Amino acid sequence: MEALMTFLSSVEGIVWGVPMLILLLGVGIYLQLGLKLIPIRKLGTGFKLMWQGRDAKHTPDGKTKTDDDGEISPFNALMTALSATIGTGNIAGVATAIFLGGPGAVFWMWITALVGMATKFAEAVLAVRYRETDSTGYHVGGPMFYIKNGLGKKWVWLGGAFALFGAVAAFGIGNTVQSNSVAEGLSESLGVPHWLTGLILMVLAGAVILGGIKRIAKVAGKLVPIMGIAYVLAGILVLILNANQIGEAFSLIFYHAFNPIAAAGGFAGAGVAMAIQFGVARGIFSNEAGLGSAPIAHAAAQTKNPIRQGLIAMLGTFIDTIIVCTITALVILTSVEWDGGETGARLTAISFDLALPGIGEYVVTFALAVFAFTTILGWSFYGEKCFQFLFGTRSIMLYRVLFIIAIPLGAMANLNLVWVLASVFNAMMAIPNLIALALLSPIVFKLTKDYFDGKDILPGEELDHDKSS
Repeated sequence: MEALMTFLSSVEGIVWGVPMLILLLGVGIYLQLGLKLIPIRKLGTGFKLMWQGRDAKHTPDGKTKTDDDGEISPFNALMTALSATIGTGNIAGVATAIFLGGPGAVFWMWITALVGMATKFAEAVLAVRYRETDSTGYHVGGPMFYIKNGLGKKWVWLGGAFALFGAVAAFGIGNTVQSNSVAEGLSESLGVPHWLTGLILMVLAGAVILGGIKRIAKVAGKLVPIMGIAYVLAGILVLILNANQIGEAFSLIFYHAFNPIAAAGGFAGAGVAMAIQFGVARGIFSNEAGLGSAPIAHAAAQTKNPIRQGLIAMLGTFIDTIIVCTITALVILTSVEWDGGETGARLTAISFDLALPGIGEYVVTFALAVFAFTTILGWSFYGEKCFQFLFGTRSIMLYRVLFIIAIPLGAMANLNLVWVLASVFNAMMAIPNLIALALLSPIVFKLTKDYFDGKDILPGEELDHDKSS
């Protein structure tokens, strides 16, 4: 077992090394430039479309939708994608980035998010453009489908590779790792046994997962905004209490993004290269831009216009990293303990508790539990669709049952091996997806240009912008 761990750790170091980070950032920068910064310039349009897309039964102009449009509202498609991305990365991942890369890592997380918005936009555009309807009448899409339908039959093997990696990765990062994180947190703060946490999670998640995408989206559409807003408000309250430290926190972030920081207290110090590496790596781990997971959810959206869904999808990266991760980072950096040697969720919990004695730690524990729960829901759908691509519609229920059974096992297991395996398979998902995004980028550019030039407006639609913009 030790030899296997050593081997897998070596593989993890390779697949998540500098070349992978350059590939993820490189494709994102290429897409952002090719789109002429539209994902950034049209951020307001994206929020407007998201708000209009809350009702699954009607289009923004009030017309009744048909079942041919998709299964869930554009808003709930975004919430389903966010349910999978807002999780341990926003709480533990940010703290780890600061612990390993210093405060400057936060700046590089922001850069990764701004670049990743273009990646998420392109993923969703292609997911809606090349989605299919399965034998049960449900819309299915994602990287495996835009590889198959966009690149042609000779590339089907690449779509199959993505589906295989995705189906397996879902059991790690989207299941056992999450249930274990919740069990560990509740055990430390409230003394709840691991097996009991696993059993409760299995029952609750199972009741939602067995209902399919419509039930997952309905729960995500309620839980994600409520918990996300509550966490952000709690963070803002901490920042109000630590207001005199906010200026210094931003100074640390911007200065040490380009300058090394010396060791202090329990902090080992970090060079600029480490700030970039850990900022980029943890940013991608948090918002999943480039992994190819989120477009699987966006393919089920009730829309016939890929660009509209792309504008909504890119908000996922903005909300996840620019808003939620920034709140966590500022709470940590305005506390007096950020360089005390703690890391992960423990560092975040201590930082909250210093400002909100007696309740701060429980805020983080509860947030982590809810975020992990919704991550399990979102990734169950991702893994299911990957499995369906490989083995057909009849395999869906088998995958759901296996996924639900794995939840309590993860809560009680030692997950060192699972963590490494999950990390490796996540990276392996990204490679086929990034290849497809690069090869299909001319399609994304053309569809986007036509939309904003007013050439591709469906009957009854109106432009959400001035054509001269």
